Amino acid sequence: MDLEEKKKQLRALYDEYEEGVAEFKKAAACEAGCADCCIGVGDIDITTLEGVVIRERVATSDRPLQAEIKAGLAQNKAEREQGKLSRCAFLKGDKTCMIYDIRPFSCRQLYSVKRCNGAPPTIHRQAVNLARQTVNEMQRLDFGGYSGHISYILYLLDKEDFRRRYLHGRSDPRKIVDFGRSHGILINRFVSPCR
Repeated sequence: MDLEEKKKQLRALYDEYEEGVAEFKKAAACEAGCADCCIGVGDIDITTLEGVVIRERVATSDRPLQAEIKAGLAQNKAEREQGKLSRCAFLKGDKTCMIYDIRPFSCRQLYSVKRCNGAPPTIHRQAVNLARQTVNEMQRLDFGGYSGHISYILYLLDKEDFRRRYLHGRSDPRKIVDFGRSHGILINRFVSPCR
């Protein structure tokens, strides 16, 4: 399956999840500018496929914005390596998302039926279960890729050799094994490819 088809299937998984949780999200207290999840959660994990989509969007931004995003991602990576939570690099000053329409699934699955105010979100159990299923489907779709914190996956995709290998379906886990172990990167092929 080519990359464009994978991107379409990724979008379909997002849409299927949104349809499945639509009734639950009607009770959400979330609104534009809340951003608790973008600042206090810290675990914005993505698949490599999601990273490709995000990277493509960043590449279409003007140079100053690209530089701002790259600096934010570098700060995220450094803070993660120190065990700190870090504000999302895609969060604008008004606490809205620069990439909301293509935001990764880890962001899409978060909502809360009560205002968080520094506490974890309150999510329906059924939505959590559907999110787990969706993540498994995404990892199967991105079978030759990886999953991990957004700053780490985008860092890897900025490496020409890694990106070229991934885009040609020739990922090599041995090449990132040390980085992967120390940064919590999962190799998607360890997820069963069968339904």
